[in-house]
Parts: sequence; C-alpha cells; structure tokens
Amino acid sequence: MPDTAPPPAPDMAVVSACNSEQVLAHNLARSPMLAQVPLHTEWGAPSAAAALNRGLDATSAEIVVLAHQDVYLPQGWDALLRARIAEVAALDPNWALIGPFGVGLDERHHGPVWSSSIGMVIGRVALAPVPVQSFDEMVIVLRRSSGLRFDEALGGWHMYGTDIVTQARMRGLGAWVTALPCVHNDRFHGVLGPDFAEGYGAMQRKWAGHLPLRTPVIQITRSAVDLYRWRWRTWRGKGFMRTMAVGTDTPAEDLALRCGWGDLASAA
Repeated sequence: MPDTAPPPAPDMAVVSACNSEQVLAHNLARSPMLAQVPLHTEWGAPSAAAALNRGLDATSAEIVVLAHQDVYLPQGWDALLRARIAEVAALDPNWALIGPFGVGLDERHHGPVWSSSIGMVIGRVALAPVPVQSFDEMVIVLRRSSGLRFDEALGGWHMYGTDIVTQARMRGLGAWVTALPCVHNDRFHGVLGPDFAEGYGAMQRKWAGHLPLRTPVIQITRSAVDLYRWRWRTWRGKGFMRTMAVGTDTPAEDLALRCGWGDLASAA
C-alpha cells in the first residue's frame, strides 16, 4: 500500500501581526523562504503581545520567526538563520532568542539591517553573536522550547522587544544578535504617539528593580525626565529625519540587492 503518513511538521514558521494586505504583499509575503516555510498572519489583535501569542499558539515549529509585515527576508535568509542558530548554540546551548538588530549589554547597536524610515543600513556588523538587552521588534526569532511568552499586560505595540529579552535574561536564558541582514521597508514615523509613553511607563513599573534598560530608541529609567527629553529631541529633529527617509514603494528585492544581500545562502 502507498505510504499515507503525514509529512513531518516544519521546524520553522513565520508569524506576523498584520493590518495591511498591501504592505504584507509588498514586503514579507515576497520573502523567498516562504516557499518552504509556512507564514501565519494575525489580524485585528488588540496588542502586539496578544497577536504574537496567538501566532505561537497557532503554530508548532520549534523556531518561530516573528516578523513585521513590512520586513523582507532576502533570498537564503532561512539557510543563514540555521547557520547562525548553530553559532549561537555553540556559545549558549540555553539560548532562547535571536534577532538581526538589537542593543548589546554595552549599549551599542548591532545589525546590519536596512531601514527605509532613515534611508540607510543601521547597526554594527556582528562578527560573532552578541548578547543583548533589547531587540528592535522588526524580527525576533524565538525558540519555542524556551517557554517564553509575550506579556499581554503591557498592551500596545511598543517595548515588547525589550520586555521579552528581559524576561529571558531573568530566567537565565540567552538573547543574542547575530548578522542576519534583512530589509525593514518602514515608513517615516515622525513623533510617536501617547501609546509609546504608556509602554514606557508600563516597563518602568514592571522592571523597576532592573533599570536602566536601553531599547533601540530610548533608555528606560526610573525618571520620566528621560522620556520627556527624548520626546523633545525627537520633535526638534523630525524635520531632518524626514529628509533622510526614502519611499516605501521601491520593491523590497531591489532594496536587498542594493545592500548587497541578493542571496545570503553563500554566507551560511
């Protein structure tokens, strides 16, 4: 009789919280790895944490790539990720999280990634895996067996990249940045709204005994003065930052090619 056993479950999945079919189709959905790796999308969630937890519950892969809808993962990214996981595991068998962009314990920003909102490649090139205190939320790779979940009590759409790393570190689990070039085809943000301040306050309260924490855009301290100073600097500089941004209508594949990331498999 023919073999009717079901195919093995994938060891990797991609999860994305989405609110725009157009943005998704123009970016993440064009990533070549999705021909082999399943994509699960979450729509209409009340917060980032809720969306990503739903995505974790809806998938079973050990390696879950949590990616924004406006991210493009270039050709060969999945092969490179597997190679980078092996590098991290050799240093830290108890790793829980990996990201392509984050803030090291020395407060340096490590990448590299392309950001359309500031029109450049950002982050020091990580020549070896770097332990971090926070991630940019554009892409977070989570090891399911770590048992980590996103804190839905935080609410909103900010700070969860710093929170999940802090959770891991408090449990003795490793969080690392390693060179995984990708494209964040994000629009210019201007001044962030009141939900950002709410997220800042929630992190202040939750991690009061472990401050300061450096996120990719701001340092969280016990004093609200740091938030006010950051908002003032952002408001004053928004005109200049707008001149640096590029449009998001360039095909994501072209942006990857211009960065030299046409096929990352050779770097694996």
